Amino acid sequence: MYPFFEIYDWFLIYTFWLTLTICFFLFLWQLKKMSFRFGYNFSFFLNNILWYFLSIFIFSRLFYIVADWNNMKFIKNPFEFFIMSDYNFSLFWAVFWFFLVFFIMLKIDKRTVVKYIDGVVLSFLFILILWYIGAFFGGQVYGLETHFWIEVSYNHPFSTIPYEVPIFPLAIVYAVLFFIVFSVLYTVSILVNIRGLIWYVWLILTWLILFIFEFFDWQNDIFKLNLNLNLTQICSIVLIAFASYGLYKVSTNKSINKEVNI
Repeated sequence: MYPFFEIYDWFLIYTFWLTLTICFFLFLWQLKKMSFRFGYNFSFFLNNILWYFLSIFIFSRLFYIVADWNNMKFIKNPFEFFIMSDYNFSLFWAVFWFFLVFFIMLKIDKRTVVKYIDGVVLSFLFILILWYIGAFFGGQVYGLETHFWIEVSYNHPFSTIPYEVPIFPLAIVYAVLFFIVFSVLYTVSILVNIRGLIWYVWLILTWLILFIFEFFDWQNDIFKLNLNLNLTQICSIVLIAFASYGLYKVSTNKSINKEVNI
């Protein structure tokens, strides 16, 4: 709706990069805040921040290109794979590579996963709300033409949205749902002292939401054209199954100190 803000005739602030910058610093702020609650070392993330940034940026873009290969295969200049004008990244692979680097760093430093994982999850959920609000204004995430009476019109003269009719506000729906998930899991983290519980519940709820509402997404990647499910939905099925099994193990593990604080 507002892909950029024009401060002066020659000075433009793009919504996408503004949102990305704010989310980056808010994520660090929330990680530090969570470090006091869960008792982990915040410098562990700060010292490895370059690796997180590079892995997220490079591989989320790379796998977006793979998913949209029908269009991206016509790019002649390899430099355009990463210096692009569409600002599109794969959310799943951004999350995947962050956690992959996270687990590798934990292994190298011989740290315990359960001490860090819940704080990381809550921090990620915290910025996901703002990310989707920014994606709504920037036009990176939008839905199909629907008739639920909640549709919105993208009427900015520089909008890249191809629809001229009101469409499903997918980004706003995601922002509202993830705000609810964050609020619930934040409350659970206060009341229930079971390390790792937040991680598995987050995986199930987040990827269930994405699986359902990706049916309203306008994008048709190479997987959706052949399987009627896009890459995010396929990965969601795998992660929901993995998290359900992990949650079952946590709930049946009698050695875990299951403490409820009221």
